[in-house]
Amino acid sequence: MRILESQIKPLIYSSLSEDVKGGDITTDAVTFKKNPVIRCEVTAKKESVLCGLKVFSTVFEIISKNGYKIDFLIREGEKAAESKRILLLEAKASDILYGERTALNFLQHMSGIATASNIASKELKGLKTKILDTRKTIPGIRLLQKYAVKTGGGENHRFDLSSGILIKDNHVKLAGGIKQALNAVRRYYSGLNFKIEIETSNLKEVAEAVKAKADIIMLDNMEIGYMKEAVKIIGKKALTEASGNITVEKLRKIASETGVDYISMGSLTNSVVPADFSLNFL
Repeated sequence: MRILESQIKPLIYSSLSEDVKGGDITTDAVTFKKNPVIRCEVTAKKESVLCGLKVFSTVFEIISKNGYKIDFLIREGEKAAESKRILLLEAKASDILYGERTALNFLQHMSGIATASNIASKELKGLKTKILDTRKTIPGIRLLQKYAVKTGGGENHRFDLSSGILIKDNHVKLAGGIKQALNAVRRYYSGLNFKIEIETSNLKEVAEAVKAKADIIMLDNMEIGYMKEAVKIIGKKALTEASGNITVEKLRKIASETGVDYISMGSLTNSVVPADFSLNFL
């Protein structure tokens, strides 16, 4: 997955406007008479998978009219050890101070997601089950969050409502049943090559979804015992996805005992702990 500069810049402009639209009183006062070119370093305060370097550098590309120089010492997707120097930045002191918080916010959030994704993916090492993200993202920065999941080793579920078909419980209620919902989708999108996924919450619904020939069956908020039974009912007639309140501690047990094809985790994006980096003048 790639993110383009044209996709990043509007997000950065919005973030800079939020943080420095009225100027920086403290920085302006300190650099009013003397605004030297400064070298600084960013270091990792805890071990983390690095993600968001392009976003970080684009902040200073936008904010530094006097030019800047940046040297990345660790590549995107690599693991930064505790106290490891990540990058060196050289720019006017005021430019660094104006852009520091915005740049670090992006870098820390994206690296936190990449780290969580990496940990989750490694829990499933040697098993067929893959980790998926969800649409439980922060409004406006879904692109960056899903990119970070991929960087850490996870996979992306549908990016938006138009990039995949997922029939949820409210769709089923509205259509009048699982079979009716699946048939409605097939009639409406008969020309598109999308797999149709449907959400189920009990074994009766699983059996109905199999009979209606769903392509993917989501097992939502089921106990492991019920998931095992559901996977037996489904067999090879559909792909399977476990979802709902899944933690890293449960991943390997769920995957190894049930044999589901995918496990989706909203926590990869909606409740991730940011990585911890610091920026200091040299």
